[in-house]
Amino acid sequence: MRAAQRIAVGSIGVGLAVLALKTAAWWVTGSAALFSDAAESVVNVATAVMALAAVRFAARPADANHPYGHDKAEFFAAVVEGVLIVVAALAILDHAWATFRHPAPLEAPLPGLGMNALSTLLNAGWGWHLLRRGRALRSAALIADGQHVLSDVVTSVGVLIGVALVFATGVRVLDPALAAATAVYILVAGLRVIAGSVGGLMDAAPPEDVVARMRRVVGESAEGAIEAHDLRMRAAGRLTFLEFHLVVPGAMTVAAAHDICDRIESALKSEMADLVITIHVEPEGKAKHHGVLVL
Repeated sequence: MRAAQRIAVGSIGVGLAVLALKTAAWWVTGSAALFSDAAESVVNVATAVMALAAVRFAARPADANHPYGHDKAEFFAAVVEGVLIVVAALAILDHAWATFRHPAPLEAPLPGLGMNALSTLLNAGWGWHLLRRGRALRSAALIADGQHVLSDVVTSVGVLIGVALVFATGVRVLDPALAAATAVYILVAGLRVIAGSVGGLMDAAPPEDVVARMRRVVGESAEGAIEAHDLRMRAAGRLTFLEFHLVVPGAMTVAAAHDICDRIESALKSEMADLVITIHVEPEGKAKHHGVLVL
């Protein structure tokens, strides 16, 4: 099983444990704020299942119908995760409004706060692990899952503080107000996940510093060529696609031009893993005198 798949399976287990703790905390207290925290944990489990399905599908090798592989499945999963987060936020807002209209006193707040605090610590550790490993594996699904888990940690800390204030002051309206504030934060987090994933679906280019680094590597390793122009890059899950035109002297043999291409590809792949490179060789009459100039 690939590392990404193992992590996704672990995420489901952690999500279920956190959900059980937070549901129990809401059950014993009746707090709308703790309900909001538990509702978000339901989404955590759903997104973890979605992430596992995505990384397993993305791991499939290229085939006749998908010659460039299945990596973009992770971006689709991340968009669905973002939508689920938004739906959870709307459900929390609805519950907060109902609690505001019919407030009720908190029951057994100390055990509830204790269980919620334990689940928050568990989520914090796992969220950082998801984000770190997701970035290392270049997994959009794991990164989206990690971002959601960490946003859950932030809201959980806020909920803990708020419920403690309700318990200390007896001001019941603080409970639904805190739930509503939590829902707004979750809503923004969900929209950010969606926005980030849409870029991957739209073949967005990597960050400018990454493109500049690849241009530099091409220029430094293309000795014997005249210039390289029209360099383009796009990210697709763990893969990054790079293509450009390489201008060589008209009298150069095919074998010599091929050797230059091999040298460039070797340098590029040593600089960035999972890079798919396409080089279009052209005679010197095609030079544009801009792009990556080879000295």
